[in-house]
Amino acid sequence: MNEWLITVFLGLIEGVTEFLPISSTGHLLLAEHLFEAKRSELFNVGIQAGALLAVLLIYAPRLRRMVMGELGVEGKRYLIKLGGAFILTAGLGLMAARLGLKLPEDPGVIAWTLMVGGVLILVAEGWLKRHEGHENPGWATALVIGASQMVAAVFPGTSRSGVTILAGMFGGLSRSAATDFSFLLGIPTLLAACALSFYRQLKSVGVPGQEEWMHLGLGFAVSGVTAYFVVRWLLGYVRSRTFSPFGWYRIGLGLVWLVVVR
Repeated sequence: MNEWLITVFLGLIEGVTEFLPISSTGHLLLAEHLFEAKRSELFNVGIQAGALLAVLLIYAPRLRRMVMGELGVEGKRYLIKLGGAFILTAGLGLMAARLGLKLPEDPGVIAWTLMVGGVLILVAEGWLKRHEGHENPGWATALVIGASQMVAAVFPGTSRSGVTILAGMFGGLSRSAATDFSFLLGIPTLLAACALSFYRQLKSVGVPGQEEWMHLGLGFAVSGVTAYFVVRWLLGYVRSRTFSPFGWYRIGLGLVWLVVVR
């Protein structure tokens, strides 16, 4: 396949999967395997940054109102909880990095992680049917969501959005409230992760050439535009529908991983 088409394809995959609870890592690695299109870590960081920008644009008005105090005391408390969850994530992330706590991106590990995550989504939906979810996270729930991001960092194929949404739902939040907190927490988390990864890549491999910058820019743009529409769709979807289809999809994709990649 043409290299530019592969760039567009990978950008589309990142934009669709980064904030859906189905694992962008799993999809990108599967695509790279099928098309023999291994890309640099710098490229992967770039397309992730595109998806991040889309979410930042969507939530910018709400963040501005919280920062300016227009949402009252509850808005300020929500913002503080986001900050607390992020600080916990950052602290645990630094600890995990020092200890080297990250499994290799092994196809078998990713396949099983996808399927386990799918089963947990189905369990969470079953649990939510018997409990009425609320809209505002307590401190315990906020910190658990923050800590849960480390599961995605350690286990490739988990899905950062998936594990944080699940943590929110098991913590008593409604689907929409868990999704909102997950996406808002993802803004500083992914921003810090992208900035750190970008710096490390430039330091270790140097400044990329012109053609790689062009591929990175194209992937960034495709990912950003795609993610914008996917996130808009998902925020409307969760108001009246369940995450169960994503759970079944993860299970199916895990089986595909085992058959195709292994």
